[in-house]
This record gives sequence, structure tokens and C-alpha cells, in this order.
Amino acid sequence: MLLQSAANRLRKLLDKVIDMSNQITVKLVRSLIGTRKSHRDTVRGLGLRRLNSVSTLQDTPAVRGMIKKVSYLVQVIA
Repeated sequence: MLLQSAANRLRKLLDKVIDMSNQITVKLVRSLIGTRKSHRDTVRGLGLRRLNSVSTLQDTPAVRGMIKKVSYLVQVIA
């Protein structure tokens, strides 16, 4: 019984580590003033509001495309 509960805790911990490896952190490093509306909307879709705000997102092709679109405004934090 003790061994089984330890195995369950280890499995949950490994699941968290795997989930965290599929995440990407983005930081807004340039102002949105003077940018296109679609780029402002994309930054908002990434969950960034103001300068130096940080957002952690799932690493999916859609998110990577959004980051590529506004790459001159954001920085990917490892």
C-alpha cells in the first residue's frame, strides 16, 4: 500500500514535469503604439496586456504562429 501511494505521487509529479515542458513563456518587450490592429489583437490573444507583461502558454502550432507574427514585439523566455 505504501509503495503504491509513492508510485502514484511519482506519476503525478512526472505528469507535471511533462506538462511544463510543453509550455512556452512570452514577454511583451515593445510598445503596441503605431502597430497594426491585427498585431495588437494577436498580442492580446497571447494574453499580454502592457509592456513587460509575461504569459505562459501551451506550446502549439497556433501559438507559435502568433508569436512569429508579432516576433518584433515579443521575446520568448526559455
